Parts: sequence; structure tokens; C-alpha cells
Amino acid sequence: MTWSGVLLVTAVVWAVSLIRSVRLRALVYSLPLPMTLALVSSGHRVEGAQVVGVLGLNLFFVTVAFTYQRLRWPILLADGAGIAVYVALSAGLLAVGIPFGAALAGTLVLWLAAMLLLRRRARARPAPADARPSVDARRDGLPPLLKLVVIFVGAVLTTLLGAVLRGMVVTFPYSGVLVAVEARRQLVEFSRHFARNSLALVGFLTAYHHLQDVSPTVALGAGWAAFAVVAAALHLPLPSAGPTGPGRRR
Repeated sequence: MTWSGVLLVTAVVWAVSLIRSVRLRALVYSLPLPMTLALVSSGHRVEGAQVVGVLGLNLFFVTVAFTYQRLRWPILLADGAGIAVYVALSAGLLAVGIPFGAALAGTLVLWLAAMLLLRRRARARPAPADARPSVDARRDGLPPLLKLVVIFVGAVLTTLLGAVLRGMVVTFPYSGVLVAVEARRQLVEFSRHFARNSLALVGFLTAYHHLQDVSPTVALGAGWAAFAVVAAALHLPLPSAGPTGPGRRR
């Protein structure tokens, strides 16, 4: 990535660090800004591997959450484990060509299965309120200027690492490496919200894939439009139980 890419990653992480709502944090992080810059600056095509790469983004956060919260690893070591998982997945995907249709179908099936599993777990064990984790996050926060410097240095380092991934650089978790550190007290909840929003990234890549031979500019416009439509659909309020049901009373 270019210096503009580094600055954009820094800006995204900075914006995420200022947001208190975990749900909104995940939505802002899921914006395909790094993907757009990677596509513009590298000239890589979007094929099946990049769609599966969205699953790699989710695996990154799951790995960081598991190693940090369950295994009690330091957050930077947990971040390293997440990167290692993504790099290993990328190496496998680059070695085996996956047709776009098969990759898309498999990704959608896995996404739906994950959503059903998360919904079942949420019903069995209600999630805690946002307020308490937000307090913990503020308590561990760095001074604003120091935080900005750390984010910038981290963006440079992750950009250098992402440059060796060839086509998988498109979905490399540039800002995710730093967001995981910033949201370390809320990783499980953040991962759940991001997993839901990642369907919009699949929409972005799908639209880009089908129009990339027409024009990169047209493909990017269609990709962002697809992202916006899917993201809006994901965040529509759930239908109420009925005109007089409990959902309407609330």
C-alpha cells in the first residue's frame, strides 16, 4: 500500500477508537476502505480466494479473542496469532485455485451457519450491556496523541506485512490488527457484530468481481453500492410479533 493507504488505515482505527458503541465500532471497521485502496494501488483481481478471505478476517478476530481472553496471552501476542492464522489461510488459498461461484456459495453457507449459532447462543445466555465494557475500555485507553502515534506506527508495520500476501492483500486485516488492541475488552462482542457485518463485504467483493472487466471505477462504485444495500438490510429492525404483540409494545 501507498502512504495514502497508511494514513487511511490510521484514520479508520482512530475513528473506531473514539466510538463507544461496540455495534457502531464494528460497522465502521467493516467499511471496505482498506479493500478499496488495496484494489486501486495493487491492481489485483477479485476471485474466489478474496471472498474466502472475508472468512479469514473473522478467523483473525476469533483467534485474537480466544488467545487473549481464554488463554490469557498478551494482546500483542494474540494479535500475532491472529495474523499467523490469516497468513496460513492465505497461503492455502493461493496454492489452490477456488472458483468464484464455489467460494461464494461456501462463504454464504458458513456465514448463515455462524449467524444461527450466534443467535442460539445469545438466546441461551443473554449478552451483557454495553456500558460496563465501555468503562473498561476508557480506563485502559492511551492519551489521544500517543494513541495516534501508536496507531500510525502499527499501520506502517501491518502495511509492510500485507505487501507480501499477493492477491490476499485485498482482505488483509490492516486496521483489524490495531482495532483488536483498542477493543481488547470487548473482543467477543465486537467479533459477533463484525461477523454479521462481514456479509456486506461479501456483497462488495461480489459486485466488484462481476464488473472488474468493465472498468475498475465502475466495479468500485457497484461494490460500494452493494455494501451499502447489504449493510442497510442487516441493520433493519426485526419485525414485531404483531400489532398487539410484545415487539410493538416495546
